[in-house]
Amino acid sequence: MHYVDGYVLPIPKKHMGSYRRIARVAGKIWREHGALEYRECAGDDLNAKCGVGFPKIIKAKPGETVVFSWIVFKSRADRDRVNAKVMKDPRLLKAMKASGLPMDMRRMGYGGFKIIVEA
Repeated sequence: MHYVDGYVLPIPKKHMGSYRRIARVAGKIWREHGALEYRECAGDDLNAKCGVGFPKIIKAKPGETVVFSWIVFKSRADRDRVNAKVMKDPRLLKAMKASGLPMDMRRMGYGGFKIIVEA
């Protein structure tokens, strides 16, 4: 089964353009180094009818939206190898410096996940 890194973070709506520019570069870099999929999704319907909505979980402030993202890898070992290469890739840092960091990384939720059902 594949392995997935997932994360959720708040983004000020006014900075979505900057975030999107960084995400496009990051996606290209992750794919070049071996990720199978790279997805970045902006909140659209965040009014939870059941459970707790993402805005509440990450303590979104007025004017912020939620980004939900995931990266798919062949395996956990492959994920570790790919992520090590990505973190050393100078294009990622350059993209983040060019756009400025449009998010509060202290409020980002992140984790690695084993897939238990693949349909």
